[in-house]
Amino acid sequence: MKPYKTLRLRSGAVSLLIHRKSVRIMFGLLLACLVVAIVSTGLGEMVISPINVVRSLFGADAEEHTMVIQKIRLPRIIISLLVGASLAAAGAILQGIIRNPLASPDIMGVTGGASVGAVTFLTYFLGVFSIRWLPVAAMLGAAIVSIVLYALAWKKGVTPVRLVLVGIGLAGLMSAATTMMIVFSPTNDARQVYLWLTGSVYAANWENVLTVLPWTVILIPLAFLLARHVNIGQLGDDIAASAGSAVEWNRLLLLFISVALAGSAVSVAGGIGFVGLIAPHMARKLVGSSFENVLPVAVLLGGTVVMLADLIGRTLFLPLDIPVGVFTSMVGAPFFIYLLYTKRNS
Repeated sequence: MKPYKTLRLRSGAVSLLIHRKSVRIMFGLLLACLVVAIVSTGLGEMVISPINVVRSLFGADAEEHTMVIQKIRLPRIIISLLVGASLAAAGAILQGIIRNPLASPDIMGVTGGASVGAVTFLTYFLGVFSIRWLPVAAMLGAAIVSIVLYALAWKKGVTPVRLVLVGIGLAGLMSAATTMMIVFSPTNDARQVYLWLTGSVYAANWENVLTVLPWTVILIPLAFLLARHVNIGQLGDDIAASAGSAVEWNRLLLLFISVALAGSAVSVAGGIGFVGLIAPHMARKLVGSSFENVLPVAVLLGGTVVMLADLIGRTLFLPLDIPVGVFTSMVGAPFFIYLLYTKRNS
């Protein structure tokens, strides 16, 4: 039996090689993700058994269970899944096009741009416009930073090294701008901003789900279809160009996809850090470096990680509800240091 499964459109425009081992890992992670979602939906101040959770999803359980699950917990679980998947996909794309395992939306300044957009809205425009415009402000901030990033990194083309260096500088600048606005904002606004910046899916609702869902279901498959351009880019710009790949155009398109995914996630869940760094790295450990294998595995890992972080945050310290970003940072910061150390000694 061949170790690879070929996926090819009739036109030949898209051709992908999926390792059979990767398929098995994907199904295993999908099952694990489903189990975590069901268990997480049933846990809280009111404990509901997994069987009753499944029954409630079909409207066959007690009315109070159905209300708690469908109105309160299920939107929160789905938001955790979508946000984790989007951040993981954004990180996988950035690491692929920059050819650096240390790249992620938060380290490259994309998340910082979204945070500046959101904090600006919360501080200066919340009394003027509805809170429903917060996602737009966050995505606009991410988009502006990405444009500045690409413009500053351009010098007869954009190289991965310049993208990383400029991105780290912009991340520091966005962090300083955010802190400055918090210092000069009223106390009540500062508390709300701090909670948002930490990263939380508290009080998520179906409107939040509908905000993130279109970006996730459209852009992640699009990135998957562009996998061969990411793979050939791993060989270097000169080789990719000689093989017929439009290097700059593909890099710009993939950067836009990454920014849109990260911006949509941050717009509803705040600055959840390190998911875009951890999930792609774990995926490469499991399935190798081929992007068409890395992306779906990273997406499933990212969604599962954020759901687990949310489950721990809202059940382990009852009646307190600890933001998701606290736990992702507790894991992600040491992981980032470990990557720096291994990269320096490699």
